[in-house]
Order: sequence, then C-alpha cells, then structure tokens
Amino acid sequence: MKKITILFLSLFVCFFGNCQILKKEIPDNLVVLTFDDATASQYSIVAPLLKQFGFGATFFVCEFPTKSSDRLAYMNWEQIAELNKMGFEIANHTRTHIPVSKVAQAQFIEELNYIETKSDSLGIEKPTNFAYPGYSLSIPAMEILLNKGYKFARAGGSRAYDPLCDYPLLIPSWATNADNKEQIMAAFNEAQNGKIVVLTFHGVPDVEHPWVNTPPALFKEYLHYLSAHNFKVISLRDLYNYINVNEAFKTIVPDLNKELKN
Repeated sequence: MKKITILFLSLFVCFFGNCQILKKEIPDNLVVLTFDDATASQYSIVAPLLKQFGFGATFFVCEFPTKSSDRLAYMNWEQIAELNKMGFEIANHTRTHIPVSKVAQAQFIEELNYIETKSDSLGIEKPTNFAYPGYSLSIPAMEILLNKGYKFARAGGSRAYDPLCDYPLLIPSWATNADNKEQIMAAFNEAQNGKIVVLTFHGVPDVEHPWVNTPPALFKEYLHYLSAHNFKVISLRDLYNYINVNEAFKTIVPDLNKELKN
C-alpha cells in the first residue's frame, strides 16, 4: 500500500505538479557531465578537453583508498583547487568513498564535513551537491544531506532526469564505460521535452577500475558529438538557473524504488 501511495503521489506531481519548480523552461539538448573519484586523468586529460570545448562539469571528489602504491593515480588537493579556479564545480563524494547505506549517520556526517572543510581551506566554495559512492542509497542519508543544505545528489538509474518528477537528492544518470557507447549515444536523444541527460564518468582512463574506464578517444568522441550537435553542456550547479530546488523538495516525494529497479 505504501509503494502504491508513493507512486500515486509521484505521478500526481508529474502531471499536475507545481509549475514553480521550474524557474525557466528546460531547453532541449541540455546535458550535465559529472566525474567521480578524483582520478588523476580528470586533471591531466578531462579538464583541458572540457575547456577546449567550452563545456562545464562537476567533479565529485574524495580521497579514494587506492589499492596500489601509486598515489599519482588520483588528484591531490592542489590539483582539485586548480579545477575550481578553472571554473569547474567541486562537489562532495565523501572522504573515503563509503557506501552511505551501510555506515552510521555520524560517520557519514564526518565524511561530508571533511570534504567541506578541506574545500574551505583551499578557497573552494562549500559543496552543495553530492554523488552517492557506488550508487548506495538510503533515506537517512538523504535527510542528512537535506539538513546540511545540499541541493542535488546524483544517483544511477540509466534514465533522464525529469525535474518535475525526480526528487533533487535522487538525480538519475548514465554511467559510461569502454563498452556502452551505443547506450550513451542513445541517451543523448533523451535530452528533450523538459528532461535532462546526466552522465557519470570515472577515470579517462581509469586504470584501477577497468569496469568504469572511459578511453580518452571515446571521451573525445562524445565531446565532439555534443559540440557538433549544439548541446548545452553544464555542471550540476548550473541547474540552479533552471530549477527551484526548495520548491521541488516541498512537492516531490522521494522514491528509492525508481532508482533501485533500474
């Protein structure tokens, strides 16, 4: 009965929801690029290419617990600060990439606070957006994010983001890898009729995690396609220009089942 009630409320908002959720119309061809785990290639390869194309992006940073002895596999905080100076968004991915559904609330808060404090010490604006490590979701984690003033939190789900239906702390996205080019190219076509395509990248390349590796040549192909077809490519925080997050919090019911079933 509870699931039916949540579904009904979600559908009600989709079709009859408060138009005040949108500050202005969502244009077609709107894409958000996000990058997880602070891999070194995001600084050396990704950022220069994004600047070349004039694209925005969000970097969800953490101090990833590498299994190898090569600490150079990940960005240091000086490099992260450089990304901030380049105009990219620096956002929170917890300190140690913890699955938020499996840790105590106090630890989750401590991990969030670490990234916030580290950012502040380097002159980086306090993060207001979050990405769930491993797409691990929980209602208590969302309540903590809400209480701490976070606006958006990115999950998985492999579908487009509909601001009138999707709770701001459950933003769906597609994760890229070396083998799903066809899926990602098809996803770009869904950036229309008020829906936004959000992509999750990891390393470009990602040596330690080949299952989420995006080869640099493929990444460049995506950027060329987006540019040639006049997509507007932005960071997650740029969505503040289109979406009244506080209104969305009031009118949209969070539904974990939407993400977990995909």
